[in-house]
Amino acid sequence: MSFSRRIVLPLIVALAVVGLGALVSGCGSSSEPTHVEEGEVLQLGPLKYQVTFSRYLNPNDNEDVAYLVGQEEAQKESAYFGVWFEVQNETEQIQKLPTEMVVTDEEGNEYKALPSESIFAFPMGGTIEPEEQVPVLDSAAQQGPIQSSLVIFELTDEASSNRPLTLHLESPEGDKGEVQLDL
Repeated sequence: MSFSRRIVLPLIVALAVVGLGALVSGCGSSSEPTHVEEGEVLQLGPLKYQVTFSRYLNPNDNEDVAYLVGQEEAQKESAYFGVWFEVQNETEQIQKLPTEMVVTDEEGNEYKALPSESIFAFPMGGTIEPEEQVPVLDSAAQQGPIQSSLVIFELTDEASSNRPLTLHLESPEGDKGEVQLDL
């Protein structure tokens, strides 16, 4: 083997190993994903959000009546849609929760979260204590059938045809994330 070949070949191999190492190590050092699927954890600022379940709500169903307390009848060609959450605060400080949430469909139509009087409601704009979760342990929401806090949206009938539906979250610190809902 010639002198140049003995130097060039190991040099190429060494550069390839270094490049591969940088690529692999870069994968682990990137920030948390800002777009996740329903059921996956979304880290926004200091809080971890997990959409545990989403579905249309039926005002004629005994379980759903408790979720829809205080809601008027849905508008014509619309239906209520529920998104259930768990949020973890693993820090030593009280943290603020989002004041609003929005669902969009494939067409870009926006549906804002509605205020709710239900005991299962997510505490929009509230706070979460250090080392705690929402829903709070032993609360109706945590002990309920889905064991999560609920956010209600009123979607048009066409929204279910314009899938996927995406939930948009923004932390009080301005961190943004999305959850693709499993409808």
